[in-house]
Amino acid sequence: MLVIKPKVSTYISLSLIAFVLIMGLVMILRDFAYKGTFALWFYLVSTSLVTLVLVILLVKMMAGYRFILAGKDQIIVKLPLRGYQKAYPVTEVLAWEEEIIMANKREFKQVTIAFTDKQSISVSNHEHEAYSELVSYLNKKAVRQRIKSKKA
Repeated sequence: MLVIKPKVSTYISLSLIAFVLIMGLVMILRDFAYKGTFALWFYLVSTSLVTLVLVILLVKMMAGYRFILAGKDQIIVKLPLRGYQKAYPVTEVLAWEEEIIMANKREFKQVTIAFTDKQSISVSNHEHEAYSELVSYLNKKAVRQRIKSKKA
């Protein structure tokens, strides 16, 4: 059975960025409380902007934290932060498409799988492990449901 899970390196780097943003926010608020070096509008804009970026980053990290198990003619989607788990037989795959984008001389790949209950999942090669195994599994089990796309 294939286990497609988030790469640890992705979450480590995103956590480091979140830590730097939190430390920057603390430093801005500390400067406002003790020194007041800048004008009030600077503190309002900068704390709002840093907080917004931090919230977006944390939401992206939480939404992307999922496990997908593929094998035995089924695909199991697990979202541990929501407490959600659903097993889909391969026959319930409505369509799937692999997108390939070339950027900065690197190839970014993403596969999107749509199920008959109007749910869909996306897996990318830079954020998840065992991406190529999932694509080969889908090529074996759900060939007819594949949507051919052009390279961008």
